[in-house]
Amino acid sequence: MVPVADGGAAAAVELEMTSEQVGRWKTVVGTVAGMVPPGAVRVLVHGADGEGLPAVFADRLAAHLRADGHPCRRLADASATDAGASEADGDATLDEGAADLAVLADGPRWRAAPPGGEWDVVVWLRTRSAGRDDRDDERGPDVVVDVDDPAWPVIRHVASRLAGDGSWHVSESQAFFAVRAATWDTKFGDDLPAYAAAVREIGLRAGAVVLDAGCGTGRALPALRDAVGPAGTVIGLDVTSQMLVTTRQRGRATHAALVLADARRLPIAAGAVDAVFAAGLVHHLPDMSAGLAELARVSRPGGTLAIFHPSGRTALAARHGRALRPDEPLAASRLEPLLAATGWRLDSYDDPAHRFLALATRQERWHGAQAQVTGR
Repeated sequence: MVPVADGGAAAAVELEMTSEQVGRWKTVVGTVAGMVPPGAVRVLVHGADGEGLPAVFADRLAAHLRADGHPCRRLADASATDAGASEADGDATLDEGAADLAVLADGPRWRAAPPGGEWDVVVWLRTRSAGRDDRDDERGPDVVVDVDDPAWPVIRHVASRLAGDGSWHVSESQAFFAVRAATWDTKFGDDLPAYAAAVREIGLRAGAVVLDAGCGTGRALPALRDAVGPAGTVIGLDVTSQMLVTTRQRGRATHAALVLADARRLPIAAGAVDAVFAAGLVHHLPDMSAGLAELARVSRPGGTLAIFHPSGRTALAARHGRALRPDEPLAASRLEPLLAATGWRLDSYDDPAHRFLALATRQERWHGAQAQVTGR
């Protein structure tokens, strides 16, 4: 038995964990600690109610901040429920520390009673039971950590003001998909016909150059090869090497050139591809606008973008135990203007239960926004 964290509530939470899993916890906590602004700051860890993980995470985070030289006071959840304690304890917490004191708390009761003001950073621990994110206030969480597998936490969202250069997204995406690559087709192999049907609707011409951005285990690659023929070029790109290994093991590498790279920084010349197939990619990027702009950069004017998922948005939300919200990134009211601002014209939008498919055309004229967003 390896304790997930040391001291406090964390000592009571133990899991059968390998050294690799312990290392994953340390990596995630260390990454979040690096996002906490310097100086006086109030940090709340919330979510995963009833599972003990907010206290574990907060204990670990406090220890990491102290090790980094950031003075830190860890508030006990119980003090927030005492009559008058939250205000008095909060004021004392802020008064007794230097200008660089970090104050950490966990749990819904502290969420309702911030010490001496509002929370500066809210970390939401997400499980299927806890829901997708925290909507107790208008701002929502600053950092979302997926702890559905408590032995393998993964950061899934960071507010732009804390994200720095966004490098967290690459390492966390790799951490999420690497351990799932070998069994991905076991879970989702039945989606192959949906991929093939979506590729047919793109209308690719023989001899075209097509990029499968975020190709995963290469489920679209055979259909893309059939569409462009032997004279065409198919590029399968993914940020996780284990996904590409699985692609080769499934025999799909014969259909494409496989590239290990970040879809936000494509190693492809401007205007080089005729079409981009993006399955389950763009709405998971930390900056969807910049991601769409990068896809536009590598596409020729008049080229096609296919945004696809083998489940409709409502069905996918239900699978994750949540209701569909009207402000989600792939909602038509949000997607159409976002595409227009990043070099695309939305041509069709289809969102039945069995799949999502939006097709867009690369605009003929689009320069200023491209240079500004991609820096190229």
